[in-house]
Amino acid sequence: MLLDLPRSVLLALWIASHDPVRAVAAVQGDDEPHTVVEEDGEPTTLARWLAALGAAEAVAGLLPVPGDALGVPAAVSGAAVEAGEAVLVHTGAAGLALVPEVRRFGSELEPGHLVAWHVTPVPDWRLALQGRLGTLGDAERELRQGLVTATEALQRLDVARWRPDAAAMIGAVPRLELPTSRLPRDLDGRRARTLTSAARLRTIVSLAVEDDGGAVNLWQADQRTAALRDVDRVARAALCAAATTLQG
Repeated sequence: MLLDLPRSVLLALWIASHDPVRAVAAVQGDDEPHTVVEEDGEPTTLARWLAALGAAEAVAGLLPVPGDALGVPAAVSGAAVEAGEAVLVHTGAAGLALVPEVRRFGSELEPGHLVAWHVTPVPDWRLALQGRLGTLGDAERELRQGLVTATEALQRLDVARWRPDAAAMIGAVPRLELPTSRLPRDLDGRRARTLTSAARLRTIVSLAVEDDGGAVNLWQADQRTAALRDVDRVARAALCAAATTLQG
């Protein structure tokens, strides 16, 4: 079991680091080479697009869901919510939104992914997002509470009655670390810790919701699932806060 970050969070971190050469391998991971598609333009490689972008004044990696667009501009909110992620960039010339289109191929044992980032010009998004996202300090505090909530929810889920392998995986999550090869070298420690904690919390939630555990009835199952969804919201917000740089 590996700990990882959404593609948009990774791309935002690397755009902020101004290191396009190392960014490509880190963002692509095991995917096929990513492409970038601009409006009325020919598709290009992620490497060429990042080199042409240059230094960005601000960047944000967002993870919107239905009912919580997280400050994604209206022009791309529908596509971003469907994708579950987006990157916002502001340069001296324009505001841009990148939404990934991910196509899976291969088998369950050997999956592959084709990723195309669709670029759309958008109005200056910085002020609206600044009011929407909290600070890293806010994210750290909410993550600590989220861990308490997740622990209580797991106790109510009666983990002892789960599959032993599922319980073992959840128990191992707090020891997982993000692969350093996928993170920028200049990423400050506070952001790295927030990203790691949020990724761990999301992994716990994803494992927990695979099974209703010892739920006696549907109402109990719904209550537990709702609690874990709130924990996932906290983790998503923390990832977005850590992947946002409003001053390049």
